[in-house]
Amino acid sequence: MKKALTIMVQGTTSDAGKSVLVTGLCRVLLRRGIKVTPFKPQNMALNSAVTSDGGEIGRAQAVQAQACKLDPHVDMNPVLLKPNSDVGAQVIIHGKALTEMDAVAFHDYKKTALQAVLESHSRLQSKFEAIVVEGAGSPAEINLRQNDIANMGFAEAVDCPVILIADIDRGGVFAHIVGTMELLSQTERERIVGFVINRFRGDISLLQSGLDWLEQKTKKPVLGVLPYLQGFHLEAEDAINGEQELNLEKEHIAVLVPVFSRISNHTDFDVLRLHPQVDLKFVGPGESIPGADLIILPGSKSVCSDMQWLRDNGWEEAINKHLRYGGKIIGICGGFQMLGDFISDPNGIEGNAGTLPGLGFLSMTTTITESKKLARVAGSLWADNSRVEGYEIHAGISTGEALQNPAVRLEHGNDGAVSADNNILGTYFHGLFDHEDACSSLLAWAGLEKPEGLDYRRRRESDIDRLADALERHLDLSQILEICSVNEKHRGRCNEK
Repeated sequence: MKKALTIMVQGTTSDAGKSVLVTGLCRVLLRRGIKVTPFKPQNMALNSAVTSDGGEIGRAQAVQAQACKLDPHVDMNPVLLKPNSDVGAQVIIHGKALTEMDAVAFHDYKKTALQAVLESHSRLQSKFEAIVVEGAGSPAEINLRQNDIANMGFAEAVDCPVILIADIDRGGVFAHIVGTMELLSQTERERIVGFVINRFRGDISLLQSGLDWLEQKTKKPVLGVLPYLQGFHLEAEDAINGEQELNLEKEHIAVLVPVFSRISNHTDFDVLRLHPQVDLKFVGPGESIPGADLIILPGSKSVCSDMQWLRDNGWEEAINKHLRYGGKIIGICGGFQMLGDFISDPNGIEGNAGTLPGLGFLSMTTTITESKKLARVAGSLWADNSRVEGYEIHAGISTGEALQNPAVRLEHGNDGAVSADNNILGTYFHGLFDHEDACSSLLAWAGLEKPEGLDYRRRRESDIDRLADALERHLDLSQILEICSVNEKHRGRCNEK
């Protein structure tokens, strides 16, 4: 089989729609019988996923793998950076945590990281017909151009065409596109084959004069204008989405989630955000803490520092008051560790070395360890044996009496803890709400009398198809396929082999 043909999507800004366009293109190509895979050379995100081969990649690439109907694999995202401070991050290469680096050290390390990127790309080339690549941030970030492996540095290394996407919803779309082009080198500008404008609302005829001007100015085609898709859901790469689909006419409960400084895997709460009976609020630093039926402490990349953040922002007092009034608490991963008596990081794995008192709700102690547990897990809830399926990603071992009353009975062992009064639940289980029965069971435990089911997996699949339908209608796919050389003639040759 011929090596896969590669096309890359880069954005004028962060959150311009790169992940969305890659996901949609993956499903569109799959519909045409093309064996396609996603790829992101370098990702920086605290939302991650566990792969079938026991590694860790960005959450967005796991969703893109679903669009290709593939199991996520570490080669889809060979370099993942998980920030643990404003200047440093954990460096994950081929799914495994390698070391901690500050920004300056990683800048010098990029030449080495590029080899890992090219190795993964080469392996994917030998297995697939097409690779749809997602860039990171913007290619016009001048201070990051040297040794770049995330955008044009990668595109030039593998000699692939680039589509540039910009978000019109945030304003200044023509300035974003033209400004980006001006800041690229001549060879990089030549690599861009066209533009996609994302999240347009209104009458397209009112935009046409601008599109004509843009094509004349840049001598590049506009490959399509994607509409703003109301109610569309795709798991976020990093940014927290506070939009929800609450139906106030139905019985509902209020759920609060504190936004830690290093909050991780907040996609755990996407199901609740989409549930018509859940009023979900993310509460950031300095914001007032309203009353609620359920408070969920999320995961954290720096548990001790975020435990202190919790105290500094008044949450410890608010949580104690919440429990006195009969409210429920769930702690997930780092949030679970905070529910115990102490959190110890003797080697400074996630920050400064030392031991910090936890909230003291569960009789247990957690020690942060250098090794990280990465596993896909399945089991049943303690309350009614509802099925749960998800994954574990954590550095830390918890021990203590509280673990004798587990929250989840796994296929191999147990996980988490439930307090004696049944008001506090802690678990290392990510994806706790993803299964319909488990979500209903937990909402009932939290006080919702008649929870409705929400099939999150079906919803996610439906939205990927909805996205692909929009691309079919609003993009010049024939031109894109011609650019990729992935046309009917090529596909036939591949299928003959």
